[in-house]
Amino acid sequence: MQQKNNDQQPELVLASASPRRRELLQRVGLNFAVVPSTAPEDEIPGESPEQHVIRLSEAKAREVAGRADQPGRYFIGSDTIVLHDDAILGKPANAGQAAAMLRALSGRRHRVLSGFAVVDRASGKCYSGAVSTNVLFKQLTEAEISGYITTGEPFDKAGGYAIQGIGTFMVRAIEGSYSNVVGLPLAELLDLLEEIGAATPFPQAEIST
Repeated sequence: MQQKNNDQQPELVLASASPRRRELLQRVGLNFAVVPSTAPEDEIPGESPEQHVIRLSEAKAREVAGRADQPGRYFIGSDTIVLHDDAILGKPANAGQAAAMLRALSGRRHRVLSGFAVVDRASGKCYSGAVSTNVLFKQLTEAEISGYITTGEPFDKAGGYAIQGIGTFMVRAIEGSYSNVVGLPLAELLDLLEEIGAATPFPQAEIST
């Protein structure tokens, strides 16, 4: 179901159901609609992690932009993965998978990679990129792993944790973009939106001199 920030039909459309991506864009004052994409999130053998997230980001944006009855001009797609020894960790389907992921990440560095894409329906152009962040976990005890799983937070998160939620207790350090780990490389996306004239953060703000 489409969600809007106000009564006007926004030109900007977020092709994602992620509440975390929606909140990040809301924080910088953007006016946008939320229309989840139904593009498949499959893996293609032989593609690099960067190619994977960019391809899926573009696919999500293009799928929503291709709907004839969908208003808007600029369509944003994004995809985030967690990499452990270059293997993609998806969303755990059960407690056993969540525990295995958290044990694998415990006490080690891993990489969070997000792709982002913006489709300009008027020109037909698609702009995209990828951002990588290194994350270091503390050494987790079995009690911490099982306790965190009982909160239910790991089950809809890539890699089985949320840095912006309860899972922040596991993160000893990060190198790179924090918002990228949350699910959207906000600085890089805003740079792109401003560059192509799609949006400006805090559009209603008045600057006093």
